[in-house]
Amino acid sequence: MASAGKCFLVTGAPGVGKTTLIIRVLEALKLSNPNLKIQGFYTREVREGGERIGFEVVTLDGRKAPLASTNISSWESQRWPNVGRYKVDVSSFESLALPELQVKEDSDLFVIDEVGKMELFSSSFFPAILRVLESNIPLLATVPLPKSGCRDIPGVARLKNQTGATIYTVDSSNRDAMKDQIYSNLADLLQTH
Repeated sequence: MASAGKCFLVTGAPGVGKTTLIIRVLEALKLSNPNLKIQGFYTREVREGGERIGFEVVTLDGRKAPLASTNISSWESQRWPNVGRYKVDVSSFESLALPELQVKEDSDLFVIDEVGKMELFSSSFFPAILRVLESNIPLLATVPLPKSGCRDIPGVARLKNQTGATIYTVDSSNRDAMKDQIYSNLADLLQTH
């Protein structure tokens, strides 16, 4: 598994700005070292008329694919898993996200936003994360906070329990400080990588 200090996990309440924080850290890293080879993806809301109707996966080079939606009524979507009111398009997610998690020798950093319930419906997703951890290439990922009184999702618990995993809990009052701290820790690590 990843050696000590190479697994960085950002957690916090829904809507607190975990994805925004990750994007800002990536922008700062690329600015300070434009030659970094960073692989991965982030998720973002899809809105229609001010209402959230789903989520999409976006690669770091801008390619997009649906992750989940409330507006899917195709015959095949009847078999898709639900998270709340959303239908999760596992095959769409896998077609875009899994290639981004292929370990390459010249990779400097992996980014996964998010390791959550929707993404973990893919039976191939968590094994891909484990291969990233085994590669010893640093990982920056977001994970959800467990709901009050509930346990972590098993895959999330396993990531949090990685030897040397650093967990950053973000809230609205510490976002900027967390961005600076994560950036600094990753920049130092990537200089020695």
